[in-house]
Amino acid sequence: MEKLNHKIHPGNIVVTMLAVVVIIAGSVYFFQYWQYSDHFEETNDAQVESYINPVSARVGGYIDQVRFNEHQLVKKGDTLVVLDRKEYSAQLAAAEAGVEDAHAQLDVLSAGILSAQNGMLVNQDQINGAQARYVQQQKDISRYTNLVHEEAATGAELEQVKARYDVAESDFSAARNNLKTSLSRVAELKTHYGVLHADIKRKEAALELAKLNLSYTIIRASYAGRVGRKNILEGQQIQPGQPLVSIINEAEKWITANFKETQVEGMYLGQPVEIRVDAISKKIFRGRIVAIAGSTGSRFSLLPPDNSTGNFVKIIQRVPVKIEFTDEQSGKVIPGMNVSVAAKKRVKL
Repeated sequence: MEKLNHKIHPGNIVVTMLAVVVIIAGSVYFFQYWQYSDHFEETNDAQVESYINPVSARVGGYIDQVRFNEHQLVKKGDTLVVLDRKEYSAQLAAAEAGVEDAHAQLDVLSAGILSAQNGMLVNQDQINGAQARYVQQQKDISRYTNLVHEEAATGAELEQVKARYDVAESDFSAARNNLKTSLSRVAELKTHYGVLHADIKRKEAALELAKLNLSYTIIRASYAGRVGRKNILEGQQIQPGQPLVSIINEAEKWITANFKETQVEGMYLGQPVEIRVDAISKKIFRGRIVAIAGSTGSRFSLLPPDNSTGNFVKIIQRVPVKIEFTDEQSGKVIPGMNVSVAAKKRVKL
């Protein structure tokens, strides 16, 4: 019998070689992946986080100036918004006038007390004079009484002396009463000191409040960062507590990675992490774990799951893990970016 010669088609050789190459490449890839997964716990359910705080108005009014642009970098203390200051400047002037008026009233009271005290000195002099006349009239009565007994003076003269004595006694009593009145007046004026001092404190507090309100018309950045969208314009009226713009804290960024519950076993604080940002290719950032949540993410949701009702379907839960950068961050890393993180496992001895 004749032997049939079967020739191998060149295309089959190429296909066979390609299949072998694919099998070898796949084997190498899966071997490397197995080795990598044996040393790292990886997840792509992670995002860059940062503090984004709204800047709110402390007082109401009309916007006079807006001194920032959208997504602009600002420093701590930079002026963002200036409100119309006319009304608050007038309130400050009124408060200053109120403090000056209170101090003036205190000066008037001090002058009144000093005048009343000087009047007391006059009253004391009047008492001394009236007392001297009173004593003199007492002596005159005694002398004229003896003269009348000796018939050296008439009864009419004695009556005149008694009349002068009564007048001197009345003047002496009136002088003493005037002194008591002056003492009461001084005591009454001194009681006004407490009222005026309290009024001064109240008006000084109003002055400080007016100064604060005037200072609140200049709205500044509370920390360095990047502002968000610009939604306000000059001439717009705002209310106290109204958010005006948000600031992203560029100085502090971290990553929240949601690992499966089967991955967190063995994780520890300070564990090194490799970070790959989707938007930045060929760049590996370094980080470390700084916090591991005490509960799964679903427990923090608005409506936590309740497996005690209805049919139960087991779902692998995720545990949030906070990771901070340990090397210099790129300015292109912004909050909200998706990242992939790989936590290096502890070396088993």
